[in-house]
Formats: sequence, structure tokens, C-alpha cells
Amino acid sequence: MKILALDTATELCSAALYVDGECRVREDARARGSGELILGMVAELLTEAALTLSQLDAIAFGRGPGGFTGVRLAVAVAQGLGFASGLPLLPVSDLRALAQQALLQPGAPPRVLVCQDARMAQVYWACYQADGPEPGSPLERQPEALDFPAGVHLPPEWSGAAVCGAGSGFEAYGAALRALPGPVLAPVFGHLRPRAREIAELAAIDGLEGAVAPESAQPVYLRDEVAALPSRN
Repeated sequence: MKILALDTATELCSAALYVDGECRVREDARARGSGELILGMVAELLTEAALTLSQLDAIAFGRGPGGFTGVRLAVAVAQGLGFASGLPLLPVSDLRALAQQALLQPGAPPRVLVCQDARMAQVYWACYQADGPEPGSPLERQPEALDFPAGVHLPPEWSGAAVCGAGSGFEAYGAALRALPGPVLAPVFGHLRPRAREIAELAAIDGLEGAVAPESAQPVYLRDEVAALPSRN
């Protein structure tokens, strides 16, 4: 299977080309300017692999949640490439991609709380569990949500189990998240960000069953009013 993947949901802009189990990657971390980088990364990967877009099976993208501008950029670029090549698109959750990366870290237990900084004193969060001894496609145990750190909670069945943490939410609100009721979160991979590599790998695992036409691709923001401060009520 041949899949081009891209992600711009955070400050880490990345693209990956997955070809029959092998993955080539381009990454660059910057606060702004992902739009100037992503198409160049795609062109480099295709040239290096001696492939054209039309020779691929699909284009995967990080559909969010994440920064409003970044998630919108990923959808727009994927749509443009999809229209140009006639390829279907594969939306992949950025939180699930981050969970996949965390579960493969040395010393990580098979359960992870993913928390991404959502600004406005909130986090995008979800809980995932490895689907076997070797994580291949994290199983969602607590659905994606947007909340204040105090509203984050672990599944009741994880009581007494080893759980790790991952994502920029731990860098922004680490004290509050570590104080949550339940097992101590360890280790905590606060430096991890969603990447195109895991998005490509998960898209390959999922296959083309979840593919959508370019015009049907939609971002996932979780926040209805992007520009307004959320209410605590």
C-alpha cells in the first residue's frame, strides 16, 4: 500500500510517505509557516521515492483536534492534492496518532492519557489502550473531548493499572493533570506531538474502508466557538 500523509495540527509540520511498510519522513517544528513547508516536503518525498501522486493509493491527513489554522491547513492541502490526483483521503485523529507514538516509547505501559494543549486553559484529551503486546492501532477507551484539566478523567476499569501521559497538555498544565484521581501517570511524554509517520501507519492499518472523497473531508475542532472564550458553566 502506498500512502502520503501530512499533519500540521501543531507546531510540528510533518509529511510521510508510506510504501509497503517502509516510511520516509520530513519534519520541521516552527510556530508559524507550515503552509510554506508542507508542499515542499511532499515534493521531496515523492521525488526521493521516484513516485508521482497518481501512483499512490490514498492521501492521509491529521484531521484534528488541534490548532484551528493548522487543522484547516491540513484538510485544505489534502483536498487539493486529492482533487489533483483523483485519490481518496484518509482522515486520522491527531490524538490517536499521538497515542500510537506514545505507546511505542521505551518503558511505556499499554495505556495512555493523551492531552494536547487547546489554549484557553483547556486540553483536547482522550484515553487509548494498546490492542496487543505490540501496539498496532490504539483502541479508544475514553472518547475525544475538550475540557479544563480538572475535567479530565481515566476510565474506571483502569483503576490500579499503569498509565502513561503524552502531549503538550502536560507541558502546559502538568501539575493539574498529574493531580487527577487514579493511578500515577508515569512516564509522561510531554514533548511528543502528532506526526505524519503515525498518521500514515494508522491509515495503512485501517485501509481504504474509511476513505472519503476530497470534497467530503472535514476537520475536527471539538470547539464550536473557536474565537470565543468557553464558559465554565
